[in-house]
Amino acid sequence: MELGSRAYTVHIGHGVRSLLPEVVARLGANRAVVVTARPPEQTPDPGVPSLMISASDGEQYKNLATVARLCSRFVEFGLTRADVIISCGGGTTTDTVGLAASLHHRGTPVVHLPTTLLAQVDASVGGKTAVNLPEGKNLVGAYWQPAAVLCDLDLLATLPERELRNGLGEIARCHFIGAPDLDRLPLLDQVAASVALKARVVAADERDSGLRHILNYGHTLGHALERATGFAVRHGEGVAIGTVFAGRLARALGRIGPARVAEHHDVVAGYGLPTELVAGVSDAELVALMRRDKKSTGGLTFVLDGPTGVGLVTDVAEEVVTATLAGMPRATR
Repeated sequence: MELGSRAYTVHIGHGVRSLLPEVVARLGANRAVVVTARPPEQTPDPGVPSLMISASDGEQYKNLATVARLCSRFVEFGLTRADVIISCGGGTTTDTVGLAASLHHRGTPVVHLPTTLLAQVDASVGGKTAVNLPEGKNLVGAYWQPAAVLCDLDLLATLPERELRNGLGEIARCHFIGAPDLDRLPLLDQVAASVALKARVVAADERDSGLRHILNYGHTLGHALERATGFAVRHGEGVAIGTVFAGRLARALGRIGPARVAEHHDVVAGYGLPTELVAGVSDAELVALMRRDKKSTGGLTFVLDGPTGVGLVTDVAEEVVTATLAGMPRATR
């Protein structure tokens, strides 16, 4: 991740969590706090005196109360800015620990050990940290780049099939934002290509002022589906459905043709991901939730494909959004 003095390496491969003591030593940290949602055998020793804090993955734990509890534990341990915080878990854990690290003493180094596919290809890389409010997802956060990220593919072997598929949602949307045909590659190369794409985008636009918006492809509806279903729809599943919707909405706005719309469906379906809206959620509720999206500064806002590529489209007419939602097939429960 090329960010000048804040540049860092994302290590991807089998067994790379064994690099943690080396990474901590290079940082010069005297002590560490390890916040882990994984069992001890999956949580490597950082090689310095440390405090281990048990955590739980899940959107229900990704809130300000968890951040406050973590910061209190950091203070009790006497953690300083010369030390290091380590997260070990899925994307909700790396997000929450990353935000806590950004706030503790106004910024303490953090190293991420993402243990899910979704966290490895997206959540742990790029420096966006955030937690949820009852009003919406990721509405409170900060930019805080990690000192390193260790994506150990060995940890993916224990994931349930649905959790692996959850990560594929982020990989599928890469097809439309600069990394096509990843489904033809082995998993390690899919992870590496997804991370490399994100690294290029973040290096060019760290603070989401322009280009970085493309990383939110499929996320506007995806986040709304998560909230509307009480997170019964997982993040990657929501992004997958949101990607199909983005293709349909772009067509409704005259930005792409029918073949490209079909490509959106076919790519998502090719990963074994859902392509239909869920039953029991009204279009009006989804529209209301999409209005709270953090990209929106006025009106409904989406990242959409177009004749010159993907871009941010603001103030999309509600009737067009509603009509596009109404035209999507719905899955039965």
